[in-house]
Amino acid sequence: MREVPDTIACEGCDAVYQRAPLQPRDVARCPRCGSELERHAGNQRRRILPLTVASLIMFAIANLFPIVEIELQGLRSQTTLAGAVMALMAEGMSVVAMLVLATTLLFPLLQLCILVWLLVPLARERQAPGFAWLVRAMQSLRPWGMIEVFLLGVLVAIVKLSSMATVVAGPALYAFMALTVLLTSVLSFDPRGFWELVFQRQEGA
Repeated sequence: MREVPDTIACEGCDAVYQRAPLQPRDVARCPRCGSELERHAGNQRRRILPLTVASLIMFAIANLFPIVEIELQGLRSQTTLAGAVMALMAEGMSVVAMLVLATTLLFPLLQLCILVWLLVPLARERQAPGFAWLVRAMQSLRPWGMIEVFLLGVLVAIVKLSSMATVVAGPALYAFMALTVLLTSVLSFDPRGFWELVFQRQEGA
């Protein structure tokens, strides 16, 4: 039987503290540098897998369907995220295109896939292969998912274009809105919480 460690190290200043039991909504912070040590997860651990699956569904809709449809002087044009990336590359902005592709498609999808890979075995009281490496990868990828920035840019562009052409929001735009909300909930789960889930499974074994 393996127990949850009774000490915790601060990621900001490397100080080590005795782990204290937390109540719902409690957040433990380092008294030396103010960095967050841990927080009570509440019922989030039970919601994280359904939210991740819902995020993947919205992600598929957001990337398979048109974001907007523009009508100007009788001509209609619609585009998807992949189409926008291709258009940027055609205009000679390859670096911008690759950044958009990475931050709005590749990194968020990778994070969601890692979450599913980790959570499904945990739901069955097993530990996923490559568990430790994938948890660290999750922590590294978190700052690079920028779907909310992309969504904000799209909304600003729609407002500007609406004075010159007829702009109709496509299914992907609404999916991106839902995905932004879902990802905010999903990615607020501290990857360190995976270790606690594993220890709890082992403790109950």
